[in-house]
Amino acid sequence: MPASLRAERRARLAAAMAADGIDILVVAGNPWRSDYLRYTVDLTPTEGHVFAFIDRRGKVRVIAELPAEAARFHAEQKDLEVSWSLSAIEGTEAAIGSYGSKRIALAPLAAVPYRLATGALASTMVSATAMLDRLMLRKSPLEIAALRRAAALADEGYAVFREAARPGRPEYELVADVEAFFRSRGCPENFQILASGGREVRGMHPPTERRLAPGDLVTTELTPCVDGYYAQICRTLAIGSPSEAQLRAFTVYDEALAAGVAAVRPGATAGEVARAQNDVFRRYGLGDYVTSEYTRVRGHGLGLYVDGRPAVLEDVDLELEPDMALVVHPNTYHPEAGYFVHGDSVRVSADGCEVLTRTPRRLFSVPGG
Repeated sequence: MPASLRAERRARLAAAMAADGIDILVVAGNPWRSDYLRYTVDLTPTEGHVFAFIDRRGKVRVIAELPAEAARFHAEQKDLEVSWSLSAIEGTEAAIGSYGSKRIALAPLAAVPYRLATGALASTMVSATAMLDRLMLRKSPLEIAALRRAAALADEGYAVFREAARPGRPEYELVADVEAFFRSRGCPENFQILASGGREVRGMHPPTERRLAPGDLVTTELTPCVDGYYAQICRTLAIGSPSEAQLRAFTVYDEALAAGVAAVRPGATAGEVARAQNDVFRRYGLGDYVTSEYTRVRGHGLGLYVDGRPAVLEDVDLELEPDMALVVHPNTYHPEAGYFVHGDSVRVSADGCEVLTRTPRRLFSVPGG
């Protein structure tokens, strides 16, 4: 990650800690949930628990659970004080106890081990999850620039996916081609799921050995990472000429995506963005298919985590602000065509939104024979 972006995030963090009266911030992370560690100290665990202790004045101490992780962190950032312990949670408890009367905050709830969250020391600390969420939701200019680069890479990745989608090829080969392309471009991470088939397909999944066949719809979402920031694109293609049912279905999804993007603006809520998409399905008599029985969300936040806040659901009242980033995607099952995906990454602008992904919104098709 560029040093300028790291310095910018640390300055924002120090100001937020001062505003909230926090002397020491303890941030937990693990390989699945590392976005808060990435934001605060630019560390990405690959194994075990990791705990960072951030002094408001800028000093950082890190406790890792494994020696290889500690060595890697020190190699990446020579100025960090790094140690390791197989009892990293106990070491963290001891470190917290050593700070005496200082005001200590702990975050995020999603990554804090149960023992720390509920143990004897829990009452001595305040939660800093909401503070960090505020910082991470509204992106700085340097963060937006990273998201734009990730979105451009997502567009390029989808072009590779289209070239890979040919009859007879197994799903895993499509993902392998995309992963090889992203790695060749220096992209260290990509979250990708897909599906292929017809009306029987109810969702997406990791790649299988199923081979593409004429008449299939092939769905995917690609989520490459650039400088720690993820952008996502969702598109659907047909193997061979699309059927009338597939084209009718696409009309609904395309209208829903346009309605969702049009609803993105400062002051709107995530719920309003979801409702704008869902109302399109309701007008076509497809309201049952925007329930939890057939689908999950109408989009979600983007940034240092693949699937961040806010969840784009009708009951989520988080208000959008300029420079928040999210993916808008009316992905769900269609009774005539099967599961369908269609979505773009966007940034909330001062008076509306900027669409970051540029791949045309169309039902793509590739030769079927």
